[in-house]
Amino acid sequence: MTAKSEYYKICAEQIIPMMEKRQMEAHYFETTAQVLDYLKANIPENSTVSWGGSVTLDQTGILDFLKSGRFQALDRDTAKDRRQMQEIFHQALSADYYFMSSNAITMDGKLVNIDGNGNRVAALIYGPENVIIVAGMNKVVKDEDSAMDRVKNLAAPVNAIRLKQNTLCSQTGSCGHCLNTGCICCQTVITRFSRVPGRIKVLLVGEELGF
Repeated sequence: MTAKSEYYKICAEQIIPMMEKRQMEAHYFETTAQVLDYLKANIPENSTVSWGGSVTLDQTGILDFLKSGRFQALDRDTAKDRRQMQEIFHQALSADYYFMSSNAITMDGKLVNIDGNGNRVAALIYGPENVIIVAGMNKVVKDEDSAMDRVKNLAAPVNAIRLKQNTLCSQTGSCGHCLNTGCICCQTVITRFSRVPGRIKVLLVGEELGF
């Protein structure tokens, strides 16, 4: 185990009890392979699954797993037009399992997410029976202020560039508080407690994943 791996494990051991106090189930895995093994053992075949836009889910192979044919996948990439995509967004709110990552996670167990369309944070807040969050330990920060800084000045600019959005952050690398149709920072959600015990399941991974 490398020094960084040991550091990530130590941090995770502090975060997990804090999440449990917030009625979120949390687990730590050293590798993405271990995460996939966990999901294969715990997500029943024929479950209805969907997901929010996430580089992490793609990097880990979880998207391929969800699209493998063993589940009823609500996949927006199959939509023929914007209207059909919106229908899939709405159907996803009734999924058995909704997968996503988190833009940032605080040491005291809060989830911080900023969204453009809002479908991802909507599913996090209400709807799917289970929300599975997969996040690399690189997304862990000290507190809410650090989380907001991380999202606005790292995650959002990189994602705006990836999505080819004409925003100030995609041009300067930092938040410009833009107000235009390309803005991907339309909704900010801080999840500090899950009213339904265990509905939100956070899978922390000892690797650098996503942005």
